[in-house]
Amino acid sequence: MTVAGVQVPAGQTDPFIALDGERKTITVLFADIKGSMSQIEDLDPEAARAIVDPALRIMAEAVNRYQGHVAQSTGDGVFALFGAPIAHEDHPQRAIYAALRMQEDLRQYSDRLRADGKAPVEIRIGINTGEVVMRSVGHDQSHSEYLPAGHAVGLASRLQTIAPTGAIAVSEPTRGLVEGYFQLKSLGATRIKGVTEAVNVYEVLGLGPLRTRLQRSASRGLSRFVGRDAEIAQMKRALELATSGRGQVVAAIAEPGVGKSRLFFEFKAIAQSGCMVLEAFSISHGKATAYLPVLELLRGYFKINSADDPRARRAKVTGNVLTLDRSLEDTLPYLFGLLGIFDGIDPLAQMDAQIKKRRTLDAIKRILLRESLNQPLIVIFEDLHWIDGETQALLNLLAESIATAKSCCW
Repeated sequence: MTVAGVQVPAGQTDPFIALDGERKTITVLFADIKGSMSQIEDLDPEAARAIVDPALRIMAEAVNRYQGHVAQSTGDGVFALFGAPIAHEDHPQRAIYAALRMQEDLRQYSDRLRADGKAPVEIRIGINTGEVVMRSVGHDQSHSEYLPAGHAVGLASRLQTIAPTGAIAVSEPTRGLVEGYFQLKSLGATRIKGVTEAVNVYEVLGLGPLRTRLQRSASRGLSRFVGRDAEIAQMKRALELATSGRGQVVAAIAEPGVGKSRLFFEFKAIAQSGCMVLEAFSISHGKATAYLPVLELLRGYFKINSADDPRARRAKVTGNVLTLDRSLEDTLPYLFGLLGIFDGIDPLAQMDAQIKKRRTLDAIKRILLRESLNQPLIVIFEDLHWIDGETQALLNLLAESIATAKSCCW
């Protein structure tokens, strides 16, 4: 059975009915096409739909990618929920990841519209986190509309209407939960219709430096680290072997919450002097995105940041690779393709998918192994239970290749 877009296994309770009347803290996202009526008023209805419908699909796909729920399509936008009906403790982050995805995918869609001589599509997005009452509307045996009620919904809608064109506006409650994970710029205290006091509004500029809760806790100060001397000693020994040219693979396996991330955090503080440390973090919604931790690792290695345009990113990748070893020049098309920074048409677009994947993974492996000749290299992948198949394939390739390298894979 499908209930408002969510698959409900046979014999299980309809989650919408189960949540009817329940109070929940969720994150609400509103997105709409700026000036959509003026864009399509002179167009034939079919021509108008041909422009708007792909944009709506892009918005919905971004929401679904991060396991949000499109509660309603507003004709020229979407109203989406994160944290219900599927509960996620990181629902504010998921909402902003989805919003950033919308921006990027719609930017590419607009480029195609411009190439066809049509006006580009721009959106405004508003996001707010707060308590609501969930209610099922018109549910029966096969279908239910799942809608929240409360001030948090109205504020998200208002934020969308005041957001600058092309921007993501978030509220103070959302900012408090995501600061550090994303770059935010204050838009100041803003008067919003229906709200007595001025509301602090922030614009999302891109990803921030933090990826994990431990990193956020570390920025505020951690408790004393004790009781892991044996594990630290084992990790030091592995690094000594790698430094001598006997590459190592080390795995930390334990129940959630016992301190695996803290162990690596403390080891990095000891080991990173004289070593290059590259990190990649898997996230709970990451299995849907191929190479997600690998992209994180490459952006760190090439020192790519969210403010860099494609030309600057290509320059960083090219300069780094050619400085490392000019014989690696043939890896550049695969790196550009993976990072989405090729100039013009992707030269590998027509290549067989399996061949492209194999050569892409080989390119990354060659660069990492060559880098380990310059200095000991530590590559850390966290939360492997969430990695995608392509990242797993890279790990397998590295594990087979580092026996004689000055590198450790953790």
